[in-house]
Amino acid sequence: MAAFCALLLFNLLNPQPKPLSTGEVNDAVAQALASATPGPAFSARVYQAVQPSLVLIQTSSKDANGEEQNGLGSGVIISDAGDILTSLHVVLDAQEIELTFADGSQSSAEILVAQAENDIAVLRAEQPPSIIYPAVLGNPNAMRVGDEAFAVGNPFGLYGSMSAGVISGFDRTFQPSDEKPRLEGLIQIDAAVNPGNSGGPLLNRYGQVVGIVVGIANPTEQEVFIGIGFAVPINVAASSAGLPPY
Repeated sequence: MAAFCALLLFNLLNPQPKPLSTGEVNDAVAQALASATPGPAFSARVYQAVQPSLVLIQTSSKDANGEEQNGLGSGVIISDAGDILTSLHVVLDAQEIELTFADGSQSSAEILVAQAENDIAVLRAEQPPSIIYPAVLGNPNAMRVGDEAFAVGNPFGLYGSMSAGVISGFDRTFQPSDEKPRLEGLIQIDAAVNPGNSGGPLLNRYGQVVGIVVGIANPTEQEVFIGIGFAVPINVAASSAGLPPY
């Protein structure tokens, strides 16, 4: 009897909590989700991975009339020595090449390697940045049509711009102009690329460089993007810098 009275007294002093209604449970879940900080999109992680390796390339030269001609393009650091991959047409015939690195430092540069058959050049800065961040190279042979593709560069001088799309095809052929050699074995993408993107990296979803952007197809002969861009696979481009292919 004493035990029963003690239990009754305990229940009176410590009432059981009222069960939550369905509405209260839903409100609690909604508040928890609203207060949670979502992780960054993987596209943001791709950009963060390559941004320290990006290079803005500006060129100057004089035409036959002695008038100054200025050019613009992109590049990416691909070695601990600070070697930079870009498109050859960005720096071809340039009398001066000026580089701007991600940390804001600048340097003139020279062409180490020119590979006309792939429209690829390797540059070396006279004064590389104090800390060199080479990009991580990926395997283009592991890519499939429909895989995510990201192009990062300096279209129209807009430094470090990123566009997203997919791999549209492989082993494409592209004729930049009648005066330039036909390029073969290219990756086709629908990520937007425009003048100034040439020489910039094409990236997979892991932030690895799988190609170097070299051109766009436009039947109107206007240098604007209509949905077809091309990149040299990185195993081909990097071989010009002496890096082993995959």
